Amino acid sequence: MHSWYSIFPKSPWLSIYAWVVFCILPFFFILRTASPIDLTIGFTLLVFFFLSYYFSVKSQSGLMYMWISFEIVITVVMTLLFGYVYLSIFIAFFIGNIRNPIGFFIIYGLHIAILIGAVVAGFFIEIDLFLPQIHFIIVSIIGVVLLPFNLYNRQKRDRLQDQLIVAQERISELTIVQERERIARDLHDTLGQKLSMIGLKSDLAMRLMERDAQAAVAEIQDIRQISSTALKEVRVLVSGMRRIKLRDELVRVQQLLKAAEIEVKLEGDPNFPDMSPIVENVLVMCLKEAINNVVKHSYAKQCCIAFEQSTKEFIIKVKDNGIGIAQNGVNLPGNGLDGMQERLEFVNGSLSITSLEGTQVTITVPAVLKQIKEG
Repeated sequence: MHSWYSIFPKSPWLSIYAWVVFCILPFFFILRTASPIDLTIGFTLLVFFFLSYYFSVKSQSGLMYMWISFEIVITVVMTLLFGYVYLSIFIAFFIGNIRNPIGFFIIYGLHIAILIGAVVAGFFIEIDLFLPQIHFIIVSIIGVVLLPFNLYNRQKRDRLQDQLIVAQERISELTIVQERERIARDLHDTLGQKLSMIGLKSDLAMRLMERDAQAAVAEIQDIRQISSTALKEVRVLVSGMRRIKLRDELVRVQQLLKAAEIEVKLEGDPNFPDMSPIVENVLVMCLKEAINNVVKHSYAKQCCIAFEQSTKEFIIKVKDNGIGIAQNGVNLPGNGLDGMQERLEFVNGSLSITSLEGTQVTITVPAVLKQIKEG
């Protein structure tokens, strides 16, 4: 759970509305009684229930099950005294967010059994209190039965999706490391021998300058030929560097957003001409990180990816309609913004974030960094 009041993770305002409704309804049932003692008991039970719910959400240990047990007991008392069974919906929601399978099934079974037992006992104790709302009670029991399983499966799916994203990031990192090692090996094999030969021939040419100028000139010509050959080999090596295309990454981005049930809207053409491989690779990594943030943190329903180009710069804008980022991402840990900024600084690019009715990430790199062509 992202917040203690979060009932609908992707709709925080709907969660608050549900809390308001469920907090007001008990008072209607309690105020129907004329007994001051019943009123005191009812208000006290509600206070204890909400405190228990809050502490159960905040608890990071086995004490969580103790607080849930208190909530179940309070719900039973509220059901028998006032006919109010609807606090069980809160408990069902929280049970659905329990990650431990054993704890989930034990609490889930106990909650259903105790709730049904309390409702049946209530019909025998005071049937007039339960009969008028029998249809609402049945709907509540169905919700208590189905809601935890739905939430449990959703949490499991979200965890698997997060693991998939982490695995993809890890694969990308390993791919980059492997590519660096390959380039390092190729550079060593390509340049190592030739640079050593240039050094030896330079020393020889210096010794021959005074006693045999013609031989020294021949050595210098050899040095020039070797350096020219090395330069050509480096150009071939650089041209063979693995280049990640924006349009190819865009396909994977759309698949990721679709898996997260986020509607995708594309604007502009991702095929930026005259862009060097290193700049395009940086843009690909930043786009990937921005989309990961949308999937993990935004709770958005829609995401717009816009590609723009001018004579001076290439621009990518990622706009979602989620919950936004506090303080435009300042001091927000774990969202990859620092990494994006560092990559963009390497190519003299910039990153800007605005948070208004969602979040917009603007990635900009100068268009002057074009691919160097052989003369």
